[in-house]
Amino acid sequence: MTLDAERWLKFLLRLTGAMMALAFFTVFMPRSWMAACHQWLGLRAFPEGPLVEYLARATSGFYAVAGVALIVGAGDVRRYAPIITVLSVGFLAMAPVILLFLSRSGTPMIWYVLLDAATAVPCFAAVLILQARVRRQDREPAP
Repeated sequence: MTLDAERWLKFLLRLTGAMMALAFFTVFMPRSWMAACHQWLGLRAFPEGPLVEYLARATSGFYAVAGVALIVGAGDVRRYAPIITVLSVGFLAMAPVILLFLSRSGTPMIWYVLLDAATAVPCFAAVLILQARVRRQDREPAP
């Protein structure tokens, strides 16, 4: 039984994209809810000021748009391969960078920070591996 790389790549892109697209809702989340979540996570009071709120909403929006791009890319993994690759490499590169800066800033490495990095790295590494398998399968002569 051979691995159908394209089918698994599409599944992984749709799953990851759907999870990321959920961030769309936090773009419109009331500030009071953001503050409550922030405190619930043990991060003290949510900082005041427009920059903090802007960054929270912009980051959520970025994740949502990237998630939708992955879902769209799953529709035709060959046509959208360059975009899928750029997003995957970008998220792979950013995971350790963000962890480094958060650890230096004194941010507690609580479950959601570690979970974010711990899922991003294997997920996007798997996307790149599956893309390579799809390319390899495309080059193999048909039986």
